[in-house]
Amino acid sequence: FTESFIDELAYEAGVDPYQYRRELLAHRPRHLAVLDKAAEEGDWDTPMSEGRGRGISLQESFGTLVAQVVEVTIIEGDLSVDRVVVAVDPGFAVAPDGLTAQMESGVVYGLTAALYGEISIENGAVAQSNFHDYSALRMDSAPVIETHIINSMEHWGGAGEPSTPGIAPALTNAIYAARGVRIRELPIGKFEL
Repeated sequence: FTESFIDELAYEAGVDPYQYRRELLAHRPRHLAVLDKAAEEGDWDTPMSEGRGRGISLQESFGTLVAQVVEVTIIEGDLSVDRVVVAVDPGFAVAPDGLTAQMESGVVYGLTAALYGEISIENGAVAQSNFHDYSALRMDSAPVIETHIINSMEHWGGAGEPSTPGIAPALTNAIYAARGVRIRELPIGKFEL
């Protein structure tokens, strides 16, 4: 929620959301390095066509810094999450392939929650019984996910779920950039875009 609000403040101030974060983090070089890497690899300064948008977020969880850039396309109300760029600084990636896999799975898990995460009750019972009737991000709609690791050699953090908290705000910020619609409640799937 904080990262969505930071975006709102940036737009209210008339400042690019990435640059706004840079100004706030001028005294935090490790945070800046992660944010800059995500913006650089995510082609932040490249203009997007109509109906497309990019959103950015920066989170610290489990002692690990994660910045994400999300690209979306919205055509006639249909949302497609096209690309997610993850920059992560866990201090030191002991197993880089494992860290990359954790970042990717955390993105998919977080996108599922942001897009569909809702249980419905019918006649006093949960309507969904398993994954066949519970909406989740499936392989055919999953975005391209790129992970870029920074080994700052500073405080070592965790790798289990640090990419999950920042994906929803990066996604909702991208939706705003594409359509000018602020999402302040989840799941996103219940809104008309």
